[in-house]
Amino acid sequence: MKINRIEKLTGQPHLNLYAIDYLNRENQTKTWVYASRKGHDKTEGLPDAVVLVPFHCKTGKLVIIEEFRVVLGGFQYGFPAGLVDPGETVEEAGKRELFEETGLEMTTVLKQGPPVYSSSGMTDESVSLLFVECQGTPSSQHTEASEDIRVHMVSPDEARAILEDPHLKFDVKTWIILNSYAFHGILS
Repeated sequence: MKINRIEKLTGQPHLNLYAIDYLNRENQTKTWVYASRKGHDKTEGLPDAVVLVPFHCKTGKLVIIEEFRVVLGGFQYGFPAGLVDPGETVEEAGKRELFEETGLEMTTVLKQGPPVYSSSGMTDESVSLLFVECQGTPSSQHTEASEDIRVHMVSPDEARAILEDPHLKFDVKTWIILNSYAFHGILS
């Protein structure tokens, strides 16, 4: 397998489409179209975004969000998340995004995961999971006009009830972690 050429197809500020011409194992030229935040200028080791897995110590509950996603035409359960800005660390981005999306304050970083890919057939976007403890009272008053977010703090039993509703939509990372939390009481 060999990549021969990458062509940028769109000119959007945060996400673009690219076409890759490559040779397959039989030396045939093929084309693959994918979405990227970075294009072919990839910075190794740095994720595009951070996904927070916040645990509220005072209530002893996991913090999740229910956010309207335009592409889905409805609400999806997920974790607070956002892009890592240039010059920003994953932890700094996490602290900022947690406050913006939930009104909660990050108090302790428990674990930071490496950049991972959730849909590498469609995009090269990478995210780093940041397991944190937090405090404060949930509020969505700090969200941007393009965001519609509801904050939930859930126990393992409440998480199980959410997971059992066949009409709800979930981010894949959230479903995996929420399932572990609901049935085993663990986050990582």
